[in-house]
Amino acid sequence: MSAKAAPGVDAGPVEWRAPDDPVLSWDGVAELERTAEGLLPRRIPAGRLATALSPGFTAKAAMPAGVRFGVRTDAVELALRLNATGDAAPLDVRVDGALVRRAALSGACEVVVPLGPPAGPDGPREVEVWLPHLGSTRVSEVGFRGHRVLLPAVRPGPRWVTYGSSLTHSMFAAGPSETWAALTAARRGWRLHNLGFAAEAHLDPVVARTIRDLPADLVSVELGINVYLRESFSPRSWGPAVCGFVETVRDGHPDLPLAVVTPLASPTRENVPNKVGLTLRQVREGTVAAVRVLEGLGDRNLHIVDGLSVLPVDEAGEHLADGLHPTAEGEHVLAARIGPALEGLLRPVAP
Repeated sequence: MSAKAAPGVDAGPVEWRAPDDPVLSWDGVAELERTAEGLLPRRIPAGRLATALSPGFTAKAAMPAGVRFGVRTDAVELALRLNATGDAAPLDVRVDGALVRRAALSGACEVVVPLGPPAGPDGPREVEVWLPHLGSTRVSEVGFRGHRVLLPAVRPGPRWVTYGSSLTHSMFAAGPSETWAALTAARRGWRLHNLGFAAEAHLDPVVARTIRDLPADLVSVELGINVYLRESFSPRSWGPAVCGFVETVRDGHPDLPLAVVTPLASPTRENVPNKVGLTLRQVREGTVAAVRVLEGLGDRNLHIVDGLSVLPVDEAGEHLADGLHPTAEGEHVLAARIGPALEGLLRPVAP
């Protein structure tokens, strides 16, 4: 499939660019790793992944949740050469914020996206490609046809780093640009770095160190549900682990707003002890207790976002797909509720 050129305009051949070309403005990545199948965008530096001692974490960290690149162009056609695992989510292409293509990917593939006739007097459009948030995707080449302008996207907004479980990874989102985190960032012009790792949010030091070292204006951490499900912390160890994780982040960001999001409702787990004796309610209570301790030690910009206020128990049947994960529509509900809570914490950025 290819775009039709506007009358009197010769679209010409596709001009191919390497995925690390400076004209492609990447966001949400720690590094681009070169592989035989193309560049793999990584949300966490590859050299530190081994410290988690978890193949599951390593696999989830290779999934480009929240990763995208953008250009300003008057091209009539965009072409992508990719290599995706069979379980990859779709890829999204947005033009000036509007979704113009959602493409399923599998294996080595080429996706061609008509962008319409060249831009008029208002200038080039912003084209943004969101890589699949599930599965692993490598980018080989990015092509443009019929363009006179090709510039990096301009992203002046505040940088937001968010960490969490599958609730932040967003397993049932309709596409990568419609996770609650992506929606929250897009509506406010924030630069998202998503560190959601399905089933793998266990306060790994490598994640805390990564957040510590990333540029950020706002940090949020969604904590607790994986700890309850996988029994990775006990009533004795959970609170201190929360304190240690937050304090590591604070080593790099001592003053910026940091929000701790407690678990959303999960009706069948609220008051059922797991194998180490924790109920989901107790996980929330322990998280709040840890935050209060840090506040007492002088942390004046640490904030609780109550998961039960975001998604109460009596709404779980309406917004959760399986009693745990938000539906595609539920992602929009979360964005509408968490976004304002986070926005209220972000200080105005000086011009």
